[in-house]
Amino acid sequence: MTTVASSARATGPETPYALSHLDALESEAVHIFREVAGEFERPVILFSGGKDSIVMLHLALKAFAPAPVPFSLLHVDTGHNFPEVLEYRDRTVAEHGLRLHVASVQEYIDRGDLRERPDGTRNPLQTVPLTDAIREQRFDAVFGGGRRDEEKARAKERVFSLRDAFSQWDPRRQRPELWQLYNGRHAPGEHVRVFPLSNWTELDVWQYIARESIALPEIYFAHERPVFRRSGMWLTAGEWGGPKDDEPVETRLVRYRTVGDMSCTGAVDSDATTLDAVITEIAASRLTERGATRADDKLSEAAMEDRKREGYF
Repeated sequence: MTTVASSARATGPETPYALSHLDALESEAVHIFREVAGEFERPVILFSGGKDSIVMLHLALKAFAPAPVPFSLLHVDTGHNFPEVLEYRDRTVAEHGLRLHVASVQEYIDRGDLRERPDGTRNPLQTVPLTDAIREQRFDAVFGGGRRDEEKARAKERVFSLRDAFSQWDPRRQRPELWQLYNGRHAPGEHVRVFPLSNWTELDVWQYIARESIALPEIYFAHERPVFRRSGMWLTAGEWGGPKDDEPVETRLVRYRTVGDMSCTGAVDSDATTLDAVITEIAASRLTERGATRADDKLSEAAMEDRKREGYF
C-alpha cells in the first residue's frame, strides 16, 4: 500500500498536485473574502494605500473577478499622511471604480472632538473616527491588513475578531477557528474585524507583490529624501511638529517598510530600488517593520494591545 507520505515524494505523472506556500496563502485569503461576503450584510475594507491593504484589495479583486468587489473602502485620514500614498489611494479607487469612505482626524480636531497630542503623532487619534464611521455606516465586518508577525498583540488575534458595541477587543472572547471554520455571529451593534493576511509574513507579502506585479507607492523603494533623526528613526519633516532646532535635516537614500502617520513612521537606510532588492533586504532583517520603524508602538510595552482594546485596527 502506498502511503500519503511516499505518494507525496513520488515522481512522474502520478505525483499529487501541491500548492506553493504563496498559492496556499492566496487561497486562504480568497476563501475568507468569500466567506465574509456570504455571512455579512455590510462589509468594508480598510484601505490606507500601504502595502498590506494594497495586497488585500488585490486579493479581493481576484476573489470576485470578473464581478466587481462587493465592498466599499474606508480610509482613516490622519491629515499627516504621505502625499505619495494619498495619490496612490485616489488613483486606485478611480481605476477600479470603487467607493471610498474617508474618516478625517483633522475634522474631529477642528470641531474640538479630539485634541492634538504633545508629540504631534495622530495615529492614536484614529480610533474615534474609525469607530464612529463603523457605527454610522453600519458596517458589520471590517477587513484589516494586520498580520500576526507584526506585533505580539496582533499575534493573539483570530482571523475573525469580534468587537463589542463600542468596537472594543476582548482577548477572552476570541473564538476557535479549527479547520478554517469561521464564526461570524454577532449581536446588534457588534461587528467583526477580519484579517485575511493574518498568517502572512512581511516576506510573504513582498514575494506575492513581486509574483503578481502589484504596483506600489514609490516610497517603498529607495529614494533620496530630506529626513531628520529622532528616537533612533529617520522621520520626514512636516507640519506635524518636526524637526526641532536640534534636529538637523539631511538628505539620505532611504525607503519605508511600512506606511502610517508621517509623525511616527520612520524610514530605513536602503539602496533597494527594485522588488528583488527589497526581498533580499527583508529576508536578512531580524526586526519586523513595526518594531523597526513605528514610534507609536514604542510608547509602552503594551501600546498596541491597549489601543486595540479601545477599538484600534
